[in-house]
Amino acid sequence: MSLDYFSAFIIGLLGSGHCIAMCGGITTMLTSALPSSKYEKNQQIPVNNQNIVQHAEQRQPRKLTLVLFYNLGRIASYSLIGAIVGFTGSIAAKNIGLPLAGLRIFSAIFMILLGLYLGQWLMWLNRVEAIGKKLWQYISPLAGKVIPVNTPLKALGLGAIWGWLPCGLVYSTLTWALASSNLISGASIMFFFGLGTLPALLTLSIGFNGTKSLLVNPVLRKIMALSLIGFGIYSFIVAYQQLF
Repeated sequence: MSLDYFSAFIIGLLGSGHCIAMCGGITTMLTSALPSSKYEKNQQIPVNNQNIVQHAEQRQPRKLTLVLFYNLGRIASYSLIGAIVGFTGSIAAKNIGLPLAGLRIFSAIFMILLGLYLGQWLMWLNRVEAIGKKLWQYISPLAGKVIPVNTPLKALGLGAIWGWLPCGLVYSTLTWALASSNLISGASIMFFFGLGTLPALLTLSIGFNGTKSLLVNPVLRKIMALSLIGFGIYSFIVAYQQLF
């Protein structure tokens, strides 16, 4: 695995607490799409212990399927955006003559800003998110077409829409896709980033609420933030040495 892909995966893992804050609420939406414990869809069922047990056995696989398709759509959108940004980087490198090391310095600075943002020490990335909100105003109404999320296809669609949600974590990782200066590499970086966010969101979605408590813990959050800052500083030094 390329070091860039592995790094993107680690960034996703370290930023999981932020992902839960931004996307964790989707679990409620997916769960509400399922029938209640008193009735199956379009069919009334008398309530007794046996029916409740049978419904519980059916409900969890349905919920897991929706969650998996939602995350598949979300990661697919990340990959698409990464491909667009990577292609843009290749054009900038070839036509404008921007050195790759210069783009990597740019991405390293964003990584440091991301760590400061996640640690809540410096919130400059809020300004970057504000730019993305203008595009989100046009994309977010599409979510109404897939709600209620009661089929895998709707869950896939909702995830694809949610992948465009303004997010400092995503934008910071996109600078790595930009620095790759390659369509395929850009898409792959964002794909592995999406995989890194997956464990936390999946465990939260299937009911492991302890995961949320752990990832939003202030001490752990700051440790993750410091790790990203350290990684950003290291990347900056390497890119600077390559440039000069």
